[in-house]
Amino acid sequence: MKKIALVLIAVFALTGVQAQIETPQPSPFTKMEQKVGLTDVTLEYSRPSARGREVFGNLVPFDKLWRTGANKNTIITFSDAVTIGGKEVKAGSYAVFTKPGATSWEVVFYADTNNWGTPSAWDESKVAATIKADVVKMPMKVETFTMTFDDLTSGSAVLGILWEDVYVGVKFEVPTDKKVTAAITRSMNGPSAQDYYASAVYYSAEGKDINQAKTWMEKAMSMMEKPAFYQLRQLSLIYAKAGDKKKAIETAKKSLAGSKEAGNADYVKMNEDSLKEWGAK
Repeated sequence: MKKIALVLIAVFALTGVQAQIETPQPSPFTKMEQKVGLTDVTLEYSRPSARGREVFGNLVPFDKLWRTGANKNTIITFSDAVTIGGKEVKAGSYAVFTKPGATSWEVVFYADTNNWGTPSAWDESKVAATIKADVVKMPMKVETFTMTFDDLTSGSAVLGILWEDVYVGVKFEVPTDKKVTAAITRSMNGPSAQDYYASAVYYSAEGKDINQAKTWMEKAMSMMEKPAFYQLRQLSLIYAKAGDKKKAIETAKKSLAGSKEAGNADYVKMNEDSLKEWGAK
């Protein structure tokens, strides 16, 4: 009995030691968070490496469903409904599956994220969106499987997939304009100077109705005791876009004076450059 007890103690002790040993994973997990416009996007995936192996058409067969990475599903989460390939995809989390091909890939956003690898039984009703994406050959090779958020704008981004010498990009659109426009409409019921200012800057930056932007910005300025130099800078740019160079120059000179007083070299240069561009004397 004593011998058995000693053996058991030794086994438990060894197990305890082994439980404390941590070794690196061959396909390490990564998590990325990206703000696209006003939408939060999170990407979670594991990253295998080529390690001398031919990847596409060999390690990853052509025209067969792939987990798009390693280990558990690659998961992308959208805080708002987005548009992929012309189809609305509700806010939530989706597994990203792919069917790699020699010249194009099929990329699938799948509502069930609780799979290790691909689903044992494919359920078409869980497919939120499917899109074809062309293969772009890169001039160099990427050793470790990589996913990126590329070509960021206020209304869209591209989910990039890179490995070996292959790049595939899937564009998704976010409802920034819809959200901002709704917020502007709500705030116009009782807008503050900041509401008018933010609305005007947004309309100007997004190439929307510049005359409306000018009206809002002038209203914002009239409600401020002393507009800051950076606010005057935005007003001058809106005047210039609206074709009123005289007011643009007058306002830029005020912004220049304010930025000099504040010791802001960046705004001094921007105003000086604009005044030169607009032909100020």
